[in-house]
Amino acid sequence: MRRPTKKLVKLQPDHQYQSLKVEKLINYIMERGKKNVARTIVYNAFDIIKEKTKEEPIEVFETAIRNVSPQVEVRSRRVGGANYQVPHEVRPERKIALTYRWIIEAAKGKKGKPMAEKLADELIGAYKNEGEAIKKRENVHRMAEANRAFAHFALARKK
Repeated sequence: MRRPTKKLVKLQPDHQYQSLKVEKLINYIMERGKKNVARTIVYNAFDIIKEKTKEEPIEVFETAIRNVSPQVEVRSRRVGGANYQVPHEVRPERKIALTYRWIIEAAKGKKGKPMAEKLADELIGAYKNEGEAIKKRENVHRMAEANRAFAHFALARKK
């Protein structure tokens, strides 16, 4: 029997930009319940973006999110004793989760700067279609493309 679906909590938009996406980014950056620290990091990153690009940070952020989000990914599927990497289209919720995760991991991977600067650099890179998060998306797409021969396993149902 299936597990009951999880009740999702409705997010309130953030204070400064009135955006649900920015609030979600704040929640992803937050560690150990320290939301004010996460807010400070995100808002400082947006200030840095405004200084460097001379554009509206919310537009840069939304374009970066669109550029990083993956269209397809591979999932393992066991068929007759062998595991195949089968390409699947990514669900919208998962697309957003992967996007935020890749951007934050790429920012945390850099060394020697405050987190706000690293996040701003990664978002600007994603806006320009470069940077670690974009490389990650391209790797995922390349993997799906390489395994397109196994796409017919996605249609086959278990019996």
